[in-house]
Amino acid sequence: MDQSANAIISASALKRTFGSGARTVTVLRHLSLSIAPGRLVALKGRSGSGKTTLINLLSGLDQPDAGEVWFDGELLTSMTGKQRDKVRRRKMGLVFQSFALLPLMSAYENVDFVLRVAGVPAEARATAALDALEQVGLSNRIHHRPYELSGGEQQRTAIARAIAHKPKLLLADEPTAELDSRTGLQMLRLFRQLIQSTGMTIVMSTHDPAIMDIVDDVYELEDGEIVDAR
Repeated sequence: MDQSANAIISASALKRTFGSGARTVTVLRHLSLSIAPGRLVALKGRSGSGKTTLINLLSGLDQPDAGEVWFDGELLTSMTGKQRDKVRRRKMGLVFQSFALLPLMSAYENVDFVLRVAGVPAEARATAALDALEQVGLSNRIHHRPYELSGGEQQRTAIARAIAHKPKLLLADEPTAELDSRTGLQMLRLFRQLIQSTGMTIVMSTHDPAIMDIVDDVYELEDGEIVDAR
């Protein structure tokens, strides 16, 4: 399959299983989707429906047992691990449920570190890091380490880190889970602003029903399959 001409990322007939023999669990089965650039997309479903596994496959962090993932005109699933790492560093931003912040680094240093890995020149890193932290409302907390931040502030730091290099695609696993409803809506407004200003595409998993009326597209997963798309 060729990637759809108007898609920034697409998947075809993805299958992912874990375990072996009688303990084999199929988490995704024959799942296909196509996402156009500049969309805010929600992956909806109960725990165990396959949302996190799908995000891991779309980002190239994991490989499917069958099927293909195309991103920005390239077949992600045919790349080596090093090639996928390079694509993620340059073109993708990731927000994990666990935040994955470096504990001995301040909020600013966490964002700067990812910019450095992405190859952003030193003279541009400070501006990009400070801009990203300001966008998520953490200008007054940039020198605090993760253990000095609340859960919501850690989540916002993770979002700042993911958007600082202005990726083409942001993949976020429950990005508002640790935020109160007001701050969560502020983050969604930020996502909208990023889409309008940069053309970024954002794919997020969520349990929050209030988000469904705000996003552009919703894919509902159940038992590893898309059962509704709207």
